[in-house]
Amino acid sequence: MADRDDPSVIGRRVQQLRIERGLTQRQLAEPAYTPAYISTLESGRVRPSDDALRHLADRLGVEFDELATGRSARLVTELRLRLTGAQRTLATGATEAAAEEFESVLAEAEEHALTAEQAAALLGLGECGLVTGELELGRGYFERAERALADAPLPARAPAIRGRAVSHYLGGELRYAVYLLESTLDELNRGGLHDPDALLLLYASVIGPYMDMGAQARAAQAAELALALAPQAGDPELVARMHRSVARTLLAEGRVAEADASLAKAAELYRQLQIRTELANCHWMRGYVCAQNGELERAESEMRLALDMLSAKRAALYSSQVAVELADVLHRRGKSEEAAALLHGVLSDFTAERGALHSAAAHRLLGIIAEDARDTDTAEEHYVRALSLLERAGAAGDLADLCRLLGDLLRRTGRVEAALDAYRTGLGHRTAPGTTTLGPAPAQPPL
Repeated sequence: MADRDDPSVIGRRVQQLRIERGLTQRQLAEPAYTPAYISTLESGRVRPSDDALRHLADRLGVEFDELATGRSARLVTELRLRLTGAQRTLATGATEAAAEEFESVLAEAEEHALTAEQAAALLGLGECGLVTGELELGRGYFERAERALADAPLPARAPAIRGRAVSHYLGGELRYAVYLLESTLDELNRGGLHDPDALLLLYASVIGPYMDMGAQARAAQAAELALALAPQAGDPELVARMHRSVARTLLAEGRVAEADASLAKAAELYRQLQIRTELANCHWMRGYVCAQNGELERAESEMRLALDMLSAKRAALYSSQVAVELADVLHRRGKSEEAAALLHGVLSDFTAERGALHSAAAHRLLGIIAEDARDTDTAEEHYVRALSLLERAGAAGDLADLCRLLGDLLRRTGRVEAALDAYRTGLGHRTAPGTTTLGPAPAQPPL
């Protein structure tokens, strides 16, 4: 408490409160102290004892903490209640209203130098940025939260680091996202900082980037560790997020029923918590599971529901990503014109730094639709655009598949050498070890 250690700050505060209440130095001092002591204290030439501060606080009608630090315990409680309200507002999908409340809390927390509340408000604003697709803005808030918590233990900084990693992941920077998450996990586990909530948050968050990089073994291991940590976690929202992430690894292993069950658990927790955006993401993921299992009608229904929920709540980036996956289902159901229209409608929502993977998926599907229509020039153009996006992101599995599609197209149009180059490129990605820039996997928690 820096203010408490500075007698001049306390002295000015005592003098201001005394004058506001119309008290003389004698009235404030009696019966325990003298007017001379109050004069010396107000000039900052004496460090008041706890007993003296309690006496003064009682005479001035304020709390001890407020006099000693300038921070009312009541103010801290009120700010925390407002933070909880803003988090609930964000959970229901009213992102703009939540951001306004987080901004208001942040301003008061900064004014009173309340670090924990300041960091919590910054984290909330960062999450708002992720939901609206303003990734750079959100990343800036997460970085500020991390700086505010610079002196706090690593588990306390884990949500800010995770937020930064997710913003890079959504922007197509898979390797850097994994680097941030893996290095934090390694530091937590090697340092003996076994915080179940922090570990569960990080393991659940790293599964998506692992899968998109083609590192299925790493993803499966992260899912296994997350499941083992879940019973120790104290935050049901974290457990729900974990179940949603783990479903991806189960699906990749062909365990469709288990993936669906995991998503059902996540959806139920989100319903109980009334977290609308995450519930929409569960419908999205269940649609994906159904699509992989050939249940295309149910997949379309789940994804349309997710798209409606996310669009209504202005979750711009997420709704565009769902639209791409819905278009794939529509194409597989023979509704190619509707799929193409949907894709063209959302492509402008993506950039190389914002939703690169789904932008690549949209170009890939438009290429397939163009091939079906025998428009090979347009198909090649879309494949090449997708290839550029995936190479920048380092999405090995998707790259291998795209190189096969491009190679087949080039071969059919008589460009054999170019086709062989495309196949070789794809094989290079397919045979890559699928590990990350760090090499060895991070240390594991002592489960």
